[in-house]
Amino acid sequence: MSTFLDGIRFSVLDRSRTREGEDAPQALRDTVRLAQEVEALGYHRFWVSEHHSVPGVAGSAPTVLAAAVAASTSTVRVGTGGVMLPNHQPLVVAEQFGVLESLFPGRIDMGVGRSVGFTDGIRRALGRDKEDADRFGEQLDELLGWFTGEQTAHPQVHARPAEGLRVPPFVLATGEGAAIAAAAGLPLVIGDLRGRDRVLAAVDTYRSAFRPSPWAAEPYVVVAGTVVVADSEAAARRLLMPEAWSLAYSRTRGVFPPLAPPERIEEPALTGRMTEKQRGFYESGLVGHVHGTEEQVAEALERAVKETGAQEVLVTTSTYDRAALSDSYRGLARAVGLTAPATTHPTGANREQ
Repeated sequence: MSTFLDGIRFSVLDRSRTREGEDAPQALRDTVRLAQEVEALGYHRFWVSEHHSVPGVAGSAPTVLAAAVAASTSTVRVGTGGVMLPNHQPLVVAEQFGVLESLFPGRIDMGVGRSVGFTDGIRRALGRDKEDADRFGEQLDELLGWFTGEQTAHPQVHARPAEGLRVPPFVLATGEGAAIAAAAGLPLVIGDLRGRDRVLAAVDTYRSAFRPSPWAAEPYVVVAGTVVVADSEAAARRLLMPEAWSLAYSRTRGVFPPLAPPERIEEPALTGRMTEKQRGFYESGLVGHVHGTEEQVAEALERAVKETGAQEVLVTTSTYDRAALSDSYRGLARAVGLTAPATTHPTGANREQ
């Protein structure tokens, strides 16, 4: 394999997807187990996500889940991909990450995004509305100020134990957030790899507008996307089917369901009931992801990294078969030359961003 990928970091984002026939607690426990697996393979980070009232996603409290992951691992960096800042008060977010960093020094990442609840009902339950996303830049400034002690929105109030701690912040973006990350001088997480032109435009905007900050002296780009490795391209494509069907269902029914096995998706009773719109979403959900054999995936990722200039790849794979998912991460680790951690610090510290 080419040496181009030398020095490129590979990390994992797990969304705690539920499977048909399993409950949400099982999905959360499997997230922790997956973190242990990818740590042993040499992945750099393991991040968890935030979703509310979604039947197919168990991860609703990312900082709580991150604590469980960090307690069960010792070398992999642990963080959030991400905490949706418009859903929370910046003070509370700072306090939560301050506690995490205090318990697991040098291993915690703070990834934040600007999304709000999935539906009007969820947004009302959270006490938020769509317009709250427009205040993301302001909220981000306040959040960072709680760590430096320089926030001015609430005089004489301090975030304990966050103040004075350095928890690396990252901005998650699908486009609009790139300029916010650049203005704040923060690392950018951009996805997904399927929309390459849009990603490249956002990365160019980010790099050209980046202003050095106490958090980052130079631009740092993490590209995110689905990556699946299997024995053949056809087998890898099959592993994409459960997520593609869930996405198609959610876009036509308004509910993101648990992952179904490919065998059931292929049954005439299901495929025959797909509307034309559902089938279009389903077929679209199978296209453009990085998938195939180890060699095919390595070549595709090398192209993506070369085009974007990214320093890191964040893999967000979901599929029904957990054993196949584990095999995929092992195959990817081999394909890009990851090595298992040589030693474990007694405190589990890993201070490199």
